[in-house]
Amino acid sequence: MTAKNNLFLWSITAAMAGFLFGFDTVVISGADKTLQELWPRGEVFHGWVIMSSALWGTVAGAMFGGFPTDKYGRKITLIVIGLLYFISAVGSGMATDPWMFAVFRFIGGLGVGASTVAAPTFISEIAPARDRGKLVALYQFNIVLGILIAFLSNFFLRDFGAEPWRWMIGIEALPALIYFILVFMIPESPRWLVTIKGDIKSALPTLRIIDPDTPVDEQVRRIQADHINVVATDTIWDPKYRFPVILAFCISFFNQFSGINAFLYYAPRIFEIAGLETSSALLSSVGVGITNLIFTYVGLMLIDKLGRRQLMYIGSVGYIISLSLVSMAFFMGIKGMAVPIFLFMFIASHAIGQGAIIWVFISEIFPNHLRGHGTSFGTSVHWIFAAMIPAMVPWLFKVIGPGTVFAVFATMMVGQLIFTWKVMPETKGVSLEDLEKKLIRK
Repeated sequence: MTAKNNLFLWSITAAMAGFLFGFDTVVISGADKTLQELWPRGEVFHGWVIMSSALWGTVAGAMFGGFPTDKYGRKITLIVIGLLYFISAVGSGMATDPWMFAVFRFIGGLGVGASTVAAPTFISEIAPARDRGKLVALYQFNIVLGILIAFLSNFFLRDFGAEPWRWMIGIEALPALIYFILVFMIPESPRWLVTIKGDIKSALPTLRIIDPDTPVDEQVRRIQADHINVVATDTIWDPKYRFPVILAFCISFFNQFSGINAFLYYAPRIFEIAGLETSSALLSSVGVGITNLIFTYVGLMLIDKLGRRQLMYIGSVGYIISLSLVSMAFFMGIKGMAVPIFLFMFIASHAIGQGAIIWVFISEIFPNHLRGHGTSFGTSVHWIFAAMIPAMVPWLFKVIGPGTVFAVFATMMVGQLIFTWKVMPETKGVSLEDLEKKLIRK
């Protein structure tokens, strides 16, 4: 097997954590209304406890995922993540009350949050600079593949058994088990081995595969040179790391204020509000998954050619147009296929822009010795807003209406366009060590 094939195999295996992330995040949408009828505790309880319990776990997993990723290694963390997914799927599918359901969904959320730290970090550290965007974007591609399979699974299991929602939720145990087995076969990150573990010997075989044209001793020197002046008490809150922290916060903030998770969690409900019948709403959700997958692939192919900023420009303009059209359609009472078409445009804009970029960008901008903690910060910001916004959607739809909600999202995307223009640097084709020199204010 060639070096290129090895790198792809390791990357796609780690990226399978993203498949489970996407599946876990969206599979709940098929059980949304059934669970509200089964456990009728009001809109607030349904939104904040039943529907968002996994997201609160995701927040915790993202906040604390940097610790095991840096302390025990990228590989060990990815293995534990697979176990968390499996436990969550089995427990949620067998839940007998809303609190039991919420606890097991929370466990799955821990896996999702930690995976957004460990998987992009691992892939970014084994990828050559020229292919880093594409390989890390495999994580996002797997997320949207998981989303599509979840929508399809919900559609085909909608009438399966006495309680179809249990099968919808529990079927995730199968891919979780497959991932858990496969992730044992990947190597540990050589950059972690050199800078954190101090185990140069174990890093050498992987370094030879990553860059066969550069002598491994030179690769090791580059990595060590980045680490030589590191202070043991260094944290991302040191003033010299302020710029990467601002970048991580902003890209995560704008990602969620596009409304992407709010839409994915409540896609069938939104389509029903737009006038589609239940079965048509579920089928339209499958269309969302297909659109997401196609345009994520386009983004994956372009990210190392056009660069991160160009894709952000394309996505931002697409967001503003599509979200404005969705808002207008709801205000004007337009029913039928108009809203789904506009939302497909929204998904395409997200997939080719923010969706393809966020995990790549966050995993690139922090130095090797703080990458786990820095990525943890960025993903924590992402997931805090990802938990808050979908939790408020049922209430907001009822109080101010979907038209106003989507108008707010469109307005926020104007802010993202300005951020891309004025603040965001290009990271395409630059080594992680050279990026540190460029972004850190020493």
